[in-house]
Amino acid sequence: MRREASIMHLDLDAAFASIEQRDKPSLRGKPVVVGGIAGRGVVATASYEARAYGVRSAMPMAEARRRLPAGAAYLSPRFEAYRRTSTVVMDLLREVSPVVEQVSIDEAFVDLSAGDCAVSAVTALARDIKARIAAATGGVTGSVGIGTSKLVAKIASDLHKPDGLTVVGPGEELATLHPLPVTKLWGVGPATAERLRQAGVRTIGELATRDLDDLLAWFGQAHGTALHRLARADDDRPLTPERDTKSISAEETFGTDVADRGRLQHELDLLAARVAQRLRAAGLSGRTVTVKARYFDFTTITRATTRTQPTDEPGPITEAARRLLADIDVSAGLRLLGVGVSALSEFAQDSLFPVSTAEASPTPEAPAEPDTPPPPPPDTEWRTGQDVRHDVHGPGWVWGAGLNRVTVRFEGPRTPPGPVHTFRSDDPALHRSDPPDWR
Repeated sequence: MRREASIMHLDLDAAFASIEQRDKPSLRGKPVVVGGIAGRGVVATASYEARAYGVRSAMPMAEARRRLPAGAAYLSPRFEAYRRTSTVVMDLLREVSPVVEQVSIDEAFVDLSAGDCAVSAVTALARDIKARIAAATGGVTGSVGIGTSKLVAKIASDLHKPDGLTVVGPGEELATLHPLPVTKLWGVGPATAERLRQAGVRTIGELATRDLDDLLAWFGQAHGTALHRLARADDDRPLTPERDTKSISAEETFGTDVADRGRLQHELDLLAARVAQRLRAAGLSGRTVTVKARYFDFTTITRATTRTQPTDEPGPITEAARRLLADIDVSAGLRLLGVGVSALSEFAQDSLFPVSTAEASPTPEAPAEPDTPPPPPPDTEWRTGQDVRHDVHGPGWVWGAGLNRVTVRFEGPRTPPGPVHTFRSDDPALHRSDPPDWR
């Protein structure tokens, strides 16, 4: 923990949904849900209008539909649009400080220690950066927390959402944290929270009164010790703006879920070749080949196999990836497919050594953004929310599709709410397009 409030945490407010409302003026002020909109899909992000009805991230989309009134919008994610906005935000943060740790597409820590860290000074700085972000992103807001540690800054940014600003000065950490529920702490998920509840611990302050021996008995050495420290605001983790490359990967997100194993194998071969090219460009090779598969409900699993010697050749990477894909159930269709190589080194010694042991147990993984834009689907495949352009009517987005028809609302971030037209799904005048420019 630092002596000054010099760590800032920025979290964009309902980022995906906010970007959708920016780009689709007819949805402003209305409940908007982004996620898997078909089958057993789940909510990725809900706008604050949707949250007023109890809709939240990771909720089944079917439950969200039951809660929300008519007129709510249910959209498939547009990761390229979100990534473009994220780039603008992160570039602005790097103008404030050279030390920026980007946690996710919509979240980052910033080290303010090089400047004036008086509470009044960092408060003024935060107001300025919030205003600059809103102006540069077309109105997307972010909530900021500033504190003496990453823990305090992270929790502070969540206290007054949306568009909030909370500065926790030195000496105020415990007074801020202790009234809050234990679920605000890193590492306290549903299972940990329930075990603490059974022991009569509901707030961070109550957790801070428990002996370390109790926590070790309940959660083990690592988890118990971490909870004991965090409950006392004892957090000295540094910001890590740059990390050594630990893996090289490539991913594809499909316009519609793919269950055809032949097509998936073809895509896998292309991904493996792309990874091999990136390895060679970086002068690296790797021993562990990983295949990642994400289903329609955003559940993600991985399969990995480790070679005796590293490689940067497409052949061995493809061969290993194909064997791993064969062990994955694709009957329900995949939303995303990825190939990665890790355990990197600066030399390769291929073809003398075969692939060795395999590890093939499912590994739960937090949703991650693909490193390349989704490939364009055939023009007869349309997803709700998708950006399109019509030869006559211009740019718009898919309002709905089915029964060989697609309905499009023609509007954009700098227009008023636009008209709606319906076309045949194979209309040659209708095309997929890039996200609109909001600037």
